[in-house]
Amino acid sequence: MKQSEVFSSAKWLTGEKKNEIDFFILKSRFKVSKPEKAVLRVIGLGFFHCFINGKRVGNDYFLPLSTDYEARDNYPTGEILTGHRIYVPEYDVTDLLTDGENEITVHFGGGWYTCEVEKSRYGDSKAIFRIFGNDANGEFDFVSDENAEIAESYVKDYRFTYKETQDFISEKEAEFTKALCAKPLDTEYLFTDCPADRVIYTLPCKKISEGDGCTVYDCGKNITGYPVISINADKGETVRVIHSEEILANGDIDPEFVHGQTETYISDGESRKATPLFTWYGFRYFAVYGNAVPECVEVIHSDVEINSSFDSDCELLNWINDTYINTQLMNMHTGLPSDCPHLERRGYTGDGELACHAAMNMLGAENFYRKWIEDIRDCQDTLTGHVQYTAPYIRSGGGPGGWGCAIVEVPYQFYLHYGDKTPLTECYPQMLRYFDYLEAHSEANLVTSDKKDQWCLGDWCTPVSIVLPAPFVNNYFYIKSLYRAIEIAKLLGKDNDIPEFEKRIEERKKALVAAYFNVWDGNFLGGQQGANAFMIDIGLGDERTYPNTVEYYKNLGGYDTGIFGTDIVTKVFFENGDIQLATDLMLSQSVHSFAEMKKLGATTFWEYWPESLRDRSHNHPMFGAVAAYIYDYILGIRQKDGCAGYSEIVISPVMPENLNRASGFRTLPRGKVSVAYEKTGNKISFRIVIPENQKAEFVFAGRIFELKTGINEFEFDN
Repeated sequence: MKQSEVFSSAKWLTGEKKNEIDFFILKSRFKVSKPEKAVLRVIGLGFFHCFINGKRVGNDYFLPLSTDYEARDNYPTGEILTGHRIYVPEYDVTDLLTDGENEITVHFGGGWYTCEVEKSRYGDSKAIFRIFGNDANGEFDFVSDENAEIAESYVKDYRFTYKETQDFISEKEAEFTKALCAKPLDTEYLFTDCPADRVIYTLPCKKISEGDGCTVYDCGKNITGYPVISINADKGETVRVIHSEEILANGDIDPEFVHGQTETYISDGESRKATPLFTWYGFRYFAVYGNAVPECVEVIHSDVEINSSFDSDCELLNWINDTYINTQLMNMHTGLPSDCPHLERRGYTGDGELACHAAMNMLGAENFYRKWIEDIRDCQDTLTGHVQYTAPYIRSGGGPGGWGCAIVEVPYQFYLHYGDKTPLTECYPQMLRYFDYLEAHSEANLVTSDKKDQWCLGDWCTPVSIVLPAPFVNNYFYIKSLYRAIEIAKLLGKDNDIPEFEKRIEERKKALVAAYFNVWDGNFLGGQQGANAFMIDIGLGDERTYPNTVEYYKNLGGYDTGIFGTDIVTKVFFENGDIQLATDLMLSQSVHSFAEMKKLGATTFWEYWPESLRDRSHNHPMFGAVAAYIYDYILGIRQKDGCAGYSEIVISPVMPENLNRASGFRTLPRGKVSVAYEKTGNKISFRIVIPENQKAEFVFAGRIFELKTGINEFEFDN
């Protein structure tokens, strides 16, 4: 839609920019007579808070959702992105209006829209609104125009990813002048049901140390959001809060994990509660300097429902499940799945495609990923077919396989989970363009490069130096995506494309074997860092390759893999029936393990394995992709091959030796499916609950049982 279709004759407004930080407060008055119905459409860029008659509109935060709002000059360099969109928040504000004069206030600025990256940003802060409906006199329609007043915000220093300063003295001294018209966006205006950020719950904070002018608090786990600070300081005094993921042995904030995250308040001498307005933080611990105390911590992320559950007699397996959910949710903000909630906050296509199966398994994420798929589509270069490393695009690092192939994998997983072919139909032409891009960046049928002067990663975050060559990994992703494309072509009636896909697959496979297969021992690259598993997953290797892989990881007793290899190795073992080995890897006690993270107090997954060559963020969902297999295999809730949207399911749990009891559920399109089993003495008992209209069968001990709606119970000899 065009601006006029959404906002009628409303104009974008701003104020005079006097310094680097251009945040503003916009006010406008309008009259209604006995309002019957009123709808508000409003945007403030980058983020906004809106009030009508002093009452906050809605309970959403950090809107509008992050998108590629509009084109930027020569950014990305030498590319033209496919699309630009902005999502319009809409609210029923009938109950906020009064008979007579009303006032709307929009406080706006910050976010990705005004954030400068490489001397480029979308634009200056601006706002627009329209209030329309019916009152005693009939229809009314009030819009933002030059009659509005505007003043500088009391937000005086700001960097989206790590700091905000509020000067409450200047809040009282604000001078309102006539608003200025701002340049309209050249974009597509849309509505969406993608869940917005909200305060999901609050946590208490415990004092753990005091000294050096500050008090340090612990909110119990790594989260995103901020503390609610009660300020009782004299006029002009400063209150400062520093956030960190870790603390030192003496109870002080660990500076290595602060990541610059600071909020500052300049007191006006009055007692008040305060929180950041235009950013959030990723932290567990925080230090308060000055005359203030925290009341609680507000946990904020996209309002995505947890629609799964898992419990067992294995504490570490439970921890992996719970920690993945916490990590993923803390990385769901402004409609995109981020790599981390603090340092970068980008929707990395590599991280996103890796974890999307787990997220769709365990969370009510359909509308969230429907929106993010549009971001991936928008970030493709129309000139070459290149798919960016982040969606929406903010310059970052990545590679041409594990990152760009998100244009195939995310809509494919979306279709499998929700049964909706729409994203496949929309993305299919762009998949073909990306395949051509990979062909153009190949030598001897190996993907050897990406865009000039950009990274060309294969795997990432291995515990020691990366062994696998980037072309090896990127060809794997290309071949895997071509296999997906064959399935998609059949679904969409594009069968004529399949021979070309098959031809490319065979050429690429031959290139991988010629370049990396050791004919004398049946290994690819010595089997290190999951090399054999990558190839087994796309049908390569000989009769020695899989047994070699089993022996290698049995001897190793843990992971030596990066973000992609960890998922692929685990999946390959589960799929080939080596349930014990797959589970043993997940439960490994090595230094590069989930167990070591847990031992060190982690409540979100780290970016790097403990004792790796590097340590950085302690809130990255990537390694948690393996949590999907808790539901796919340990509980055994899967759909039949050839199905989508779980139209037909198979319940086929597996029971590794170190597990005697497990229970849990997943919420599928037709309702909740729960599975529980327990080993007692020489018996194994199962309790399976199936929703109405769900075709389901139970497979165990070589037998198949049709399941009925409701409770199904079975018992077998152990």
